Amino acid sequence: MGALQGIYKWWESSNMFSPDAKSSLTSVPSTSLPYVIPMPPPNVTGRLHMGHAIFVALQDVLARFHRMRGRPTLWTPGTDHAGIATQLQVEKILKEEGTGREEVGREEFLRRTWEYKEEQGGHITRQLRSLGASADWERERFTMDPDMSTGVIEAFGLIYRGEYMVNWAPGLKTAVSDLEVEYTEDMGNLYYFKYMVEGGGPDDYLPVATTRPETIWGDACVCVHPSDPRFSGYVGSRVLVPTTGRSIPVIADGYVDRGFGTGALKVTPGHDVNDYAIGKRHGLEVVNIMNKDATMNAKCGERYEGMDRFEAREKVWGDLEAKGLAIKKEEHRQRVPRSQRGGEVIEPMVSKQWFVKTEGMGKKALDAVKNKDITIIPSRFEKVWYNWLEDIHDWCISRQLWWGHRIPVYYINGDEGNYVVARSMEEAKELAESKGYPGAELRQDEDVLDTWFSSGLWPFATVGWPQQENDGPQSDLARFYADSPSACLETGYDILFFWVARMAMMGLELTGKVPFDVVYMHGLVRAADGSKMSKTKGNVIDPVDTVEKFGADSLRYSLVTGVTPGQDIPLNMEKIEANKMFANKLHNIAKFIVDNALKDDKGGATYDSDYAVTEVMDEETFESLPVPEQWIVSKCHRLVESCTEDIESYQLGQAGQKVYEFLRDDLADWYLEISKTRLYEGLGGDDVAVQKMTKRVVVYVFDRALRVLHPYMPFVTENLWQHIPKVGKTIMLADWPMMEGEVLPKGGEGARKFELFQALVRSIRNARAEYNVDQGKKVPADFVVAEDMVELVEREMA
Repeated sequence: MGALQGIYKWWESSNMFSPDAKSSLTSVPSTSLPYVIPMPPPNVTGRLHMGHAIFVALQDVLARFHRMRGRPTLWTPGTDHAGIATQLQVEKILKEEGTGREEVGREEFLRRTWEYKEEQGGHITRQLRSLGASADWERERFTMDPDMSTGVIEAFGLIYRGEYMVNWAPGLKTAVSDLEVEYTEDMGNLYYFKYMVEGGGPDDYLPVATTRPETIWGDACVCVHPSDPRFSGYVGSRVLVPTTGRSIPVIADGYVDRGFGTGALKVTPGHDVNDYAIGKRHGLEVVNIMNKDATMNAKCGERYEGMDRFEAREKVWGDLEAKGLAIKKEEHRQRVPRSQRGGEVIEPMVSKQWFVKTEGMGKKALDAVKNKDITIIPSRFEKVWYNWLEDIHDWCISRQLWWGHRIPVYYINGDEGNYVVARSMEEAKELAESKGYPGAELRQDEDVLDTWFSSGLWPFATVGWPQQENDGPQSDLARFYADSPSACLETGYDILFFWVARMAMMGLELTGKVPFDVVYMHGLVRAADGSKMSKTKGNVIDPVDTVEKFGADSLRYSLVTGVTPGQDIPLNMEKIEANKMFANKLHNIAKFIVDNALKDDKGGATYDSDYAVTEVMDEETFESLPVPEQWIVSKCHRLVESCTEDIESYQLGQAGQKVYEFLRDDLADWYLEISKTRLYEGLGGDDVAVQKMTKRVVVYVFDRALRVLHPYMPFVTENLWQHIPKVGKTIMLADWPMMEGEVLPKGGEGARKFELFQALVRSIRNARAEYNVDQGKKVPADFVVAEDMVELVEREMA
C-alpha cells in the first residue's frame, strides 16, 4: 500500500483534484458546465466505517469520470461539528476527570471541545484519503468555520420562536428532532384504574387504561368517542383525577379508539403528542409535570417531587391500589420512543423553542421532484419523499447544548419578548440602540442550532453563500451553484429526510435554486448473509483493516460493482479477495505488454510514442486491421460506449461489472493469447509489420480499458498506466476514451466472424474435455465452416 499511497500524495500535492486541473494542462479554459458533488460531511470526530467507504467509492467514480470527460469537477469535502455526538464525547472525558460541563462552565467547556476537535478531527479525512477520494481538499470546509457560520446567521431569518410539543431527551437535557427519535418494541404494562364521577356514587366511574399512570397530574380531561354508547351519557360531566381529587371534564373526540383499553382515554396535553393535538382542538390546559431531567416537579406534590418518572409510575400504581381505584394491570407490548444518540426514553414535553416554518419550503421541495427539477435515483424513493413532505411539521431547531452554532438572538434587558438578531455582541448593541435602548443589558440565547440546520446549507454555503452573492460570474458561488451546473447529491437512503430534503428546502428558500438536480441513493452495506453489521454479532468488516490487507481498489470495486442504486450491499471477504486477484490479473496483463509486446528485436523495451494512444482509432485504421484485432477493438469501443452511457445514467455498478468482464474474458483470455502468435511467430508476409500492428492494438485496447476502469480502481490503473507508452502526466487527467461528439468505429463483419471462430474453438475444447484428451496432446479434428470463414480459421489455427 505504501507505493499506492505515494500516488495519492502526488495527486494531491500536484493539485490534481482542483476543478481546473485538467484544463490547466492545455491552458485553455473548459467551456463545459461544471459538475458538482457535495460530499456528505462525516462527523469531525468520527472513524471510517462502511457507510463512508461506499459513498467515497461511488462519488469518486462520478468525480473521476466527469473530470476525465473535461468538465470542471468540484467535489467539496468537509466535516460536520456533530453537536450531540461531539458534546457527549467531551462530557465523557470530563466525567472521567471527576467533573462536568456545568462545573467547568461554558467558556472552558467550549475550549476543551475545540481542543478535542483539533486532536481527533483529522482522522476521518486521512482515512477518506486512504480510499482514494479525489476531493478538492483545498476547499475543505467545517460546519463551524467562520464563513460557514456567516451562512448560518444569514439563514436565521427562516426561524421563529414558539411553545410547542417537542421530543425531550432528559439525559442530554435537550430537544431533539422527530427524525432523531427511534422506536423500539418493548414489553411494558397497561394500567387500568377508575376516574370517579364528581358527585356520583362508589360505582359511578369511568375506567381508563394507560401505559403511563405517572402523568395523571397533567391530565386535562377524559375523552371518549362521540359514538360510544357506553360513555355518551357522561359527556359534559366531570370526573376526579385519582389521588389528587382535581376535577376535569369528560369530552368527546373522534380520535379515541373504542377498541383499545377501555375506550375511555385520559388526556395529558403536556406529555403526549396525540393528547397535545386533542388539547389544541378543545382548548385544554397544558400542564408540564416534569423537570428537564424527567423527574416529577412540584405540581405532583411533596410525595412525588424529585422522583424519577419510572419510579413514580410504580409508586402511583401502589397508591391507586391502596385507595381502591386500581382495576388491573396487564402486560402490553408498546412502541417506546428513544433518542437515536443515547438510547434514552424520550419524554414528550411542551417547551419554548426555536422552529423553522416548513410548510412553504416543503411545498417547494415537493414540487421540485414532481416537476423533475430534482431527479431521485432510484425513483421508488419519490413516493417516500412525497409522503414525508406532504405531512411535514415545523422543525424544532434549537438544542440545549453548548457545542454548535449559538442562537444569534440577544435579549434586551432580560425581556425574552424583546430581542435583536445579530452576528456579534457589538452588532447587537448597535441594533438595540437603534431600537431605542442605548446602554441596554444584552444576554445571548443559551441554545445552539440543530446540527442538521447548518449542514442543510452545505451545497451553497461551501461555495461562498451568502458572501459571494454579488461577486460576479467568476466567483465559486456563480460557477458551481448559481449558473446551473449539474450537481449530484450522492448519499444513503437512510438520511433522505435528515439531510437531503432539508437541503432542498433551504436551498430553494434561500437561493431560489435547487441545490442539486440528481439525488443518487445508495443502499446500506450489510453482512454477507444480508443481516445488519453488528459488533455484537461479530460480523463487522472494518474498512481500515480491509484497505491494509487487500487495498483500497479491491474494497471500492467490491462495494460498487454488481449492485443497483438504492440496493443494500451484502459484503464478504471472498468478494474483496476476488477483486484483489483481479487487480493482480491487471498487473499480469501489464507485465505481458511491457515484457513481451513492447520489446525490440534486441530484447530492449520500446516505449517510443509510436505506441502511445493519443486519440480514438479512426475508421480507416480500424478497417485495415485483421479480424481478431477488429474484434477486440470493436469489443473495446462497445465497452466504452456502454460504460459511458451507464455512468451518465448513474448505473455505476453495471458499468463497473462490464469493464471487469472485458478485461478478464475478452482481453486476457482471448486476445492476449491470440496476440502471442503474432508477437512470437509472425503471421503473413512482413513479420515486423504484423508485430508492430499487434503492439499498437494491445496498447490501445489496454489503455482504453484502464481509462474506463480508472474511476473504480484509481490506484492500480494509475500505477499500470505509468508503465505503458502514454502521452500525459496522469491517467486521472487523461481524456475519457470517448469525449463529447466522438464516434468510435465498431465495424460488424470482422467482429461477427471472430465470434463464429470463438464458437468453433469452444466446441473443440468441449469435445476434448468430453473425451478426456490430455491438454498437451494433439489430435486430428474434422469440422465444417462457411466459405467466408475458411481463410480466418486456417490462419488462426495454423
